[in-house]
Amino acid sequence: MPRRVIFDTDPGVDDSMALLFLLRSPELHLDAVTTVFGNVDVEQTTRNAVIVLDVAGRPDVPVFRGADRPLLRTRQQGGAVVHGDNGLGGADLPAPSRVEDSARAADMLVDRIMASPGEITLIAVGPLTNVALATRLEPRIAQNVHQLVIMGGAATVPGNVSPVAEANIHNDPEAARIVFEAGFPLTMVGLDVTLQAIITPDEIDVLRQRGGAAGAFIHAISAHYGDHYARRSGRIGFPMHDSAAVLYALDPGYFQTERWYTQIETQSERAAGMVICDRRGPVDPATERHHLPRHRRRAVPGALRRAAHQPAVAGLDAGQTCRRSDLMPA
Repeated sequence: MPRRVIFDTDPGVDDSMALLFLLRSPELHLDAVTTVFGNVDVEQTTRNAVIVLDVAGRPDVPVFRGADRPLLRTRQQGGAVVHGDNGLGGADLPAPSRVEDSARAADMLVDRIMASPGEITLIAVGPLTNVALATRLEPRIAQNVHQLVIMGGAATVPGNVSPVAEANIHNDPEAARIVFEAGFPLTMVGLDVTLQAIITPDEIDVLRQRGGAAGAFIHAISAHYGDHYARRSGRIGFPMHDSAAVLYALDPGYFQTERWYTQIETQSERAAGMVICDRRGPVDPATERHHLPRHRRRAVPGALRRAAHQPAVAGLDAGQTCRRSDLMPA
């Protein structure tokens, strides 16, 4: 039976690619999409989510609008530089076929997760504001979700919006801290992983030729995004950040995970949104000292019961090759 998924997102070029990938994965059943501010404002991300579902021919998937700003901070405005003014590379696209549902995203998250304990995987690939608000409304969702997979953070590599912070966490550090400390079975798929998942212009052309409506759509929205990364890195191709999180939910066998205590920095002006990872080993509550493991274990995430402050951090398994085709719609 397909596993039930709610996709929390701020589309976004790579978000849109990830949503199409999810919809083409028969192992996953998309219950709903929730939208949040991030790459562009929430009005536009909601519009974009409906457009992507239209491209996929999925009018049955409901869309719920979420937070329009961070919990405590002013919304950052820089996402359009990367994703274009409309969040979809500035591409000229048809108008969405419908408006979003009337319920608010945080309320819907609580209702669906609590109605189906242990059944729903939540994949969050934008700022974590919706998830934080839902957690404040009903803290027990942390124990009732099957797993929470996030695209965000940078554990062992530099950030992409500051020297130490990744965009999704940086856009609402306080929300991220609430979520990381709530006790979710949480796996962070950060820049450590996603910067390895590169798609090239030639592969985008293959998608356009063979991928039907979804492939043509990805080709149309990706030029601006690819140009940005080419200017920034000097390399050809761009990372499919959010598709990596979907792949983890689909098949964690492509990854290895480490269990590290983490904390989100919220006090420092220059380091806001940094994911501080304690890699010295788990803490013994009785002694408050670290047990240094004799070896790093490769964990099967579904078998773990992670404590609060101790999410798993995913990394590509050096023993496996992650095919780019696994991250693209067929």
